Amino acid sequence: MKYAQPRNSISRFIPILLVIIITIVAVAAVIAIGRALFGDGSSNNPQPNPNIEDAKTALLSTDVDRSVRLTVRGPIVANENFRSYSITITPDSREMITYEGYLDNQIDRKRLDNNTKAYTELVYALDKRKMMDGKDLTEEQNDLRGICASGKIYKFETIKNNSVVKSLWTSDCSGSKGSAQANVNEILDMFLKQIPDGKKMASGIGLGQDESPFRL
Repeated sequence: MKYAQPRNSISRFIPILLVIIITIVAVAAVIAIGRALFGDGSSNNPQPNPNIEDAKTALLSTDVDRSVRLTVRGPIVANENFRSYSITITPDSREMITYEGYLDNQIDRKRLDNNTKAYTELVYALDKRKMMDGKDLTEEQNDLRGICASGKIYKFETIKNNSVVKSLWTSDCSGSKGSAQANVNEILDMFLKQIPDGKKMASGIGLGQDESPFRL
């Protein structure tokens, strides 16, 4: 009988030990499952990527490698009659080019000097007119091939080192409003006024602001 007491103590301790081990294993399993489902703390708070800029920052930057561009595409017609134009503004230049045909054969080109102060005033004015305010679309929705065949398409872009940072578009056609949410006429007017003969060049190819688009 003098050995019964130690055996009873061990017998009572074993279930407690098992409960402790099971609890530890269960807690570890819950933590592992939680990390697998939701990731650890570092993934919940990722470090910002310095190569990714928001639309406002890209628009308002006045570094020498920056630019803003407007592209206007006319109605889809015969290659000989198809017209488009682009206006690109940088801190040191302003350029407008008009094109004929779908392969962008140049009709006319005007290039002028610019300066950082003038560029700053322009981009801040464009920002106040919400040039780069827009909604995200799928890759398919951003495919402009065949869009608004009877009207004009307008594309607004911010550019860094000749690479597009952000691009938004809209059109004259009610069923193809695109991603851009700015007032088109205000943005057009701002760009065309950067080129003294801009409105005349646009009208010369049938894409002036006040001209009714060609209807099929």
